[in-house]
Amino acid sequence: MTTTSGQFPTTGRSGNPLGVSADGRYFVDTHGSPAFWLGDTQWELFRRFSPETALQILRDRQAKGFSVILVMLTGVDMAYIGPDLQAPYTNLHGEQPWIGGDPDTPNERYFEHVDSVIRLGEVTNQTLVVGVYHQWHRDIIPLGKARRWARWVARRYRDVTNLMWSMYPRAEESYIPVCRELAAGLQEGDEGRHLISVHPDPSVASSSFIHGEPWLAFNMIQTCVAYDRIPEAVGADYARVPVKPVVMAEGGYEGIEFGKLQTAREIRRQAFWTQLAGGHHVYGHNDAWTSPLAYEAWLQSPGAQDLRTFREIITGLHDWWTLIPAPDLVIADAGCDPHGAMAARAADGRWAIVYLSAPCTVTLAPAATAAFVPASAWWIRPTTGERSPAGEILTPAGMSYGVPEGWEDAVLLIEALA
Repeated sequence: MTTTSGQFPTTGRSGNPLGVSADGRYFVDTHGSPAFWLGDTQWELFRRFSPETALQILRDRQAKGFSVILVMLTGVDMAYIGPDLQAPYTNLHGEQPWIGGDPDTPNERYFEHVDSVIRLGEVTNQTLVVGVYHQWHRDIIPLGKARRWARWVARRYRDVTNLMWSMYPRAEESYIPVCRELAAGLQEGDEGRHLISVHPDPSVASSSFIHGEPWLAFNMIQTCVAYDRIPEAVGADYARVPVKPVVMAEGGYEGIEFGKLQTAREIRRQAFWTQLAGGHHVYGHNDAWTSPLAYEAWLQSPGAQDLRTFREIITGLHDWWTLIPAPDLVIADAGCDPHGAMAARAADGRWAIVYLSAPCTVTLAPAATAAFVPASAWWIRPTTGERSPAGEILTPAGMSYGVPEGWEDAVLLIEALA
């Protein structure tokens, strides 16, 4: 991949995700070309930062390959971040989103600040996924006000190009009516210009209760720190009909979350598990929402930097968007954790990829390998992108491969020679 000034390309097939492909599997840019989705959660971008600092954060994420930024329109509820602000949802200027806490009376001064930040994605060529509702708001934005509120927001920002909408209900049937009202308001306000999704919180999958809604452009998953559920959850959504892209939108944040430490290795695991199960991944750092103003520290976290390499590995594959999960490629593994060896392949059989999330050995299935031989095999180090030869596969025999010594995890790439 060719880059300029340390940043990922802003045109062509590396454009930002704005639409869904015809087959419902991946995202496309304004030209209809495949666009790689790598997301980051910046819930407080509209509330806690000046436009200058917000642009600094976005440029850092752009340089690391993040093409999608998830933001809450009103930030995070105070109950989650402590009493460091004067009142719920107050921004850095002391303004709240609603006068008297009523969504029918938006506070112009609050949204003037949002105005100054929301179009920065057009500068950095990143898509902002904007949350207009969270289950925290259930008493503030009841069913009777949901459509009017969503219509007002969507009308105000309908001309922002790099934008998608989201909402964060509980994954319960009782929330379906308010989701429908919000979706109707969004579509009325922006005349259907932007995609809409649902990010259930708490829950695992939007598909569990609202998959069939025609306005739901793609599904979102939240496993939180139970990220070992990612392969199963993404795989289940990948198999659903009608076909819709599946986004693993919130897993275990880098750092300590709910008493559990997610290291750079856990961050890499989550990303590769998502991608090879057929999904699209979102990263997060715990301090980005619990200590947002310490951004100079958490921006440089090792997991976020490793995801630049993750993106380069995946997008370096020929026609990477044709990836198909291939669990049949691996028939045996020794010493791996339950999801220790996940595999995928190209639709045209030009390559296959296996991610080994721990030092272990895998054996390839002869029947599945037959589609690739003769082939060359390569080890790719997930932390650096460094390649080293792993031999040739001349016949579809059950070849075994062990993670190189000293590596925490590894990518095995098989490329057809013919």
